[in-house]
Amino acid sequence: MTPILQTKTPLHFLNPNKDALVADFVGKPLNALRTPAFIVDRAVFAENCRKMHENARSWGATFRAHLKTHKTVEGTKLQLVSDTGRASAVAVSTLMEAWGVVQGGLVADGTVKDILYGLPIGLNKLDDLSALHAEMTKYGGTVRILLDHLDQVKFLEEYERKQEHPKKWSAFIKMNGGLKRAGILPEPVSFKAFMRRVFASSAISVFGFYTHAGYSYGSTSAEEATSYLTGEVRLTNDAAAMAMEVLAESDNREVKNQPFVLSVGSTPTALSATAEAKLKMTSILNGTLELHTGNYPMLDLQQLHTTLIGRPQISQKVLVTVISYYPGRGSDGQDEAMCDAGAIAMSKDTGRIPGFGEVVGKSWKLGRISQEHGILVQVPPESGRTDPTLKIGDTIEIVGQHACLIAAAHSWYYIVDSDEGGDKVVDIWVPWKGW
Repeated sequence: MTPILQTKTPLHFLNPNKDALVADFVGKPLNALRTPAFIVDRAVFAENCRKMHENARSWGATFRAHLKTHKTVEGTKLQLVSDTGRASAVAVSTLMEAWGVVQGGLVADGTVKDILYGLPIGLNKLDDLSALHAEMTKYGGTVRILLDHLDQVKFLEEYERKQEHPKKWSAFIKMNGGLKRAGILPEPVSFKAFMRRVFASSAISVFGFYTHAGYSYGSTSAEEATSYLTGEVRLTNDAAAMAMEVLAESDNREVKNQPFVLSVGSTPTALSATAEAKLKMTSILNGTLELHTGNYPMLDLQQLHTTLIGRPQISQKVLVTVISYYPGRGSDGQDEAMCDAGAIAMSKDTGRIPGFGEVVGKSWKLGRISQEHGILVQVPPESGRTDPTLKIGDTIEIVGQHACLIAAAHSWYYIVDSDEGGDKVVDIWVPWKGW
């Protein structure tokens, strides 16, 4: 194999200064902000987190919070601690997020005890992951990885053989439930062969099986989302059953003396994880359930389309300014307008709800976008969105399609709190940027 050069997380280029931002913006009304501005309602965000703790408890699962949507210290605390429950396990999509958790003091204070790097392990990141592992170990914490290919196992073994103090990596086996994003197919012959090799590895300790039902975003009812959730459980449970068969035939039975963790979830399936959904699980479980999800604190139009949430549960929006107006230019002689938020501020993700975003309270949507501007088009009035008026200079709020990508576009978030009026900035959250 060609030597793989190791890379480091560029922590010294991390983030803007929160204290300076707080000093400049806290207390200001929203119309004093430069647009486009990403606004998060802390009270709604926190309530969404509380409800997810309730879901996990009712469904009989532990909880792992994915940090990929907000990528902040403050949001992580709200995801993990509420008056309904407490968790200490997280998933991250980048090592910058993982180091942000550490440098934000969340490991030292015991808030986070378990970090899963949520991609199949990158071979050029092992030095960095090892440093993270060492830092977590200082506080009694754990780093976990995802595996879905034997070359990953082979490289980990070669890497650890070169270390003064070799370690075993705690790993989830990533399962492919049909999304074809990552993971191993549950085909018995090839899967059992994979597990035999993994169980024999000196560098791997199998923690459990992990899957993500991304296709559940197409759900349009709780019943449909529950069926996807049941499918996630079935996939990981079947994988655990096959793994147990491999162990039963192996001389390495002692390598697993704790139940496997069956980690499942997406925002739609996690929203449907209730006591009622639990009653629909008929199989005997070959492990313990873990629920993971990430978009749920913020939510967006893609989640609204599932019917599992309502508009009041969406905690994020983008504040924009109307910068021009075009009477009669649209289809059927409808008016159009231009705002100062385009693809960079809103992303180009689309969904089942037409357009790139809805204007809050007004019968307009973000219908077309370019890099730094968007075209607002009129739509038929509907409940809660009946005001057709719009003029140059107005600041309006837009809820976009996909909160994860919208948040990624903004260098900091302006925090409001609807329990405190919601009309002025009460905090600034600075997300962990980079990889």
